[in-house]
Amino acid sequence: MASEEELFASVDALLEEEPHLPPPAERARLREAAGITQARLATALKTTTQSVKNWENGRSEPKSPRLDAYQRLLNGWAAKYPAHGATSAAATAPAVSSEPAASEVETAEAPQAPAVPAAGPAHPATRPAAVSRRPAVKNAAQPAGDPRFPHGPLAVLDGDGSAYGMDGIVLDCPATTVVELVEWTLRESGLGAAKLNRYGKDSDPLIVLTAAAAVKLGLPERLEGHEQRRSLRLPEDHPVVKQVAKARWQLTQRGFGPWARIYRKAQGRERQCVQLAILSWDALDERSWPGVTDMEAADIARVLGVYATRVITPRGSTAVSGLELMTALRPPTKAVQDTKTGNWVSGYNAGSLGTEPMDPAPPEATPEHPVVVNSGWSGGFLNEEAYQWVRSVDLLSDEECTLPFAVGLDLNTAFLAAAARLVVGLSAPDHFHAPAFNPKIPGSWLVDLSHIELDARLPSPFTPDGTRPTGPAWYQTHTLAYAQELGHNLAPIEAYLRRETGAYLDPWHDRLKTAYVDTLADLGVTKDLTDTEFLAAMEQHKQVDPAMAAVLSAIKATVKGGVGKLRERPQGKSYKEGERWPALQRPTWRPDIRAAVISKARVNMHRKLNNMAKMTGLYPLAVLSDCVVYPSPGDSPLAFLPYAASGKPQPGGFRLGPTPGLAKLEGVQSMLWAVDLMEQGLNPARHIKGGDAVLDEGE
Repeated sequence: MASEEELFASVDALLEEEPHLPPPAERARLREAAGITQARLATALKTTTQSVKNWENGRSEPKSPRLDAYQRLLNGWAAKYPAHGATSAAATAPAVSSEPAASEVETAEAPQAPAVPAAGPAHPATRPAAVSRRPAVKNAAQPAGDPRFPHGPLAVLDGDGSAYGMDGIVLDCPATTVVELVEWTLRESGLGAAKLNRYGKDSDPLIVLTAAAAVKLGLPERLEGHEQRRSLRLPEDHPVVKQVAKARWQLTQRGFGPWARIYRKAQGRERQCVQLAILSWDALDERSWPGVTDMEAADIARVLGVYATRVITPRGSTAVSGLELMTALRPPTKAVQDTKTGNWVSGYNAGSLGTEPMDPAPPEATPEHPVVVNSGWSGGFLNEEAYQWVRSVDLLSDEECTLPFAVGLDLNTAFLAAAARLVVGLSAPDHFHAPAFNPKIPGSWLVDLSHIELDARLPSPFTPDGTRPTGPAWYQTHTLAYAQELGHNLAPIEAYLRRETGAYLDPWHDRLKTAYVDTLADLGVTKDLTDTEFLAAMEQHKQVDPAMAAVLSAIKATVKGGVGKLRERPQGKSYKEGERWPALQRPTWRPDIRAAVISKARVNMHRKLNNMAKMTGLYPLAVLSDCVVYPSPGDSPLAFLPYAASGKPQPGGFRLGPTPGLAKLEGVQSMLWAVDLMEQGLNPARHIKGGDAVLDEGE
């Protein structure tokens, strides 16, 4: 005879089983008896109409927590609409709620309260832990209102077939192969995002695969090899690659790597393309997406969904996404009517970079570029880079040496601020000899600035290392315009200038600025804070919400990476000088635009440094990119920043605030520490900031 413990163990095992649903046909009967359409039921359960169809024809089954909610709904309907001849059975069943069925579904989906199963003949649901995998979504932007994409721009697929989207949506994905996943995404998922410009294209849906999902689909959990992570790909003879080809889908030239694009040629206006990102293959770089890979699937969906809504659906690294955003906001073509035939054809979209790549002027190119190698160019190159400067110890005053602190100030997204209202060239460069300087014409100028004498306690605004120029050199227009602003006459020797110009980066700047400010506001850092409150908020903002802090990091990486990728260098050991590399085929390979952004950012920095010296008599110890270190009597920038008698910051110098171009506290160290680094020839700004002064040129 069984013992009491054995009996209780058997009963507990039954309680832990999945809830039993009625047969598929009965599910359909109950729904129809209640007068509810499949579409309405799908909306209530936050799934797709196709998923409901699958449940009612037996092709698939829902999973918790949706399973529990569906079970409760069916039990309620079964009590109200018993099958023919089952009235007496229904009468003897325990009472159920008399509230409307749709209301029951909505309350059952509350993320913080697992649904209480209605009494019935089936085993009750006893797995509230499943609900905790889908935490309440806060500060997440709502999915786009486009009816074509009801479930937002992307989903994170876990190994159990749950595809987590924005706003707590969980879709059931029955796919067991990559091909099935692609077809489900395009036909049933309701994923995607509307175009950002009337002449642009909709964003393709993104499916992010967890390690478990990748293995379930036949992919290796890790992608190993001797190449750099970004270069790793599945071999062409891998079974998954063969499956994709056999089903007549195609991969881009990048192959099946951490970011894989699977597509077919568009049919009419309908695109057939799905972007995959494999988390365990390091698709999300830890530097740009700190901590995201280790989050739960629902949280990853939240992070990427907010980024997709505020910036763009990721297409690769943040550098790639930054470049894609430029094109999405300034599409190269638009529909124009042929005056002769009356037909609508593709034409140039004014203000864009067009569809064809453009070779730079020789001084704007890199040494390995075909323009340089094939022409034998030896006239020097544009050297517009971010600051890496440290003041000589010999130029420190006794008073500065007695100050107890070295305080670092970092400009918020300085390169983004420099992109605002930035006029750049849109046409090919033309060569001129001895032209008159015009600050309104973008281009590269050969000028001798070595005669200009400036205060040695400040870095030179004309060179990245802050040293005085030693002879003629190539400069971007903004650098020379600043020299003219300082009162110096310019006599260009020659120049490469562009006749067609425009503020190409304006919409890019505006969208990223809004994304940055809104995300900081989600973290409690708003424009209405006092300087003291701002510093306190910035000190804690990363702990307020790690998910939104990761979005903020990705936005900043998008700015730097996008600008850097305008001059992407060749990659791979097999490259030979003079060969064209893939990046050169893009219209967005524009080193002159990158130079313009960096030149303006460096000039903006020097202007603030100069104004600070005039207003306060303070001079920096070091500058690294967008970070400047000052000697200070206190451990806060409030101890040395210039304020008017009214308490308001003085215009022209550094100001604290969350807006791009304004400053925040980057770090505090002792002056002895800073001087010691300077004596070793090191830059204190690098050690306070821990960053890199060179704009990332992307992946």
